[in-house]
Amino acid sequence: MTMFAEIVLEPGGWIAWLIVGLIAGFLASRVMGSGGFGLIGDIVVGLVGAFIGGILCGMVGVGEYGLIGSIIVAFIGACALICLVRLISPGRTSV
Repeated sequence: MTMFAEIVLEPGGWIAWLIVGLIAGFLASRVMGSGGFGLIGDIVVGLVGAFIGGILCGMVGVGEYGLIGSIIVAFIGACALICLVRLISPGRTSV
C-alpha cells in the first residue's frame, strides 16, 4: 500500500501543477468562505492541498487519476488545510 496517491499530470508538467493549484485553491477558498487569498495565495493553498489530498487519498487506497481527478484531490486537501488553519488559529480567516 502506498502512502501517496499518484497524481499524473504529464502534458504540462509544472505548468499543470500551477493550474491545478490555482483552481483547487480558488475553489476551496470560495467553498470554505475565506473570500480568496489572491493569485499566489490560491496557488500555494492548492499545491499544499494537493500534497495533503494525495496523502489522504493514498491512505484510503485511491489510485491514479488525471487532470480533473487531480483538481478534485487538491481541492479536498485545500479544504482540509483551511480547516486545519482555522482550528489552530480560530481568529484568523486566511492561510
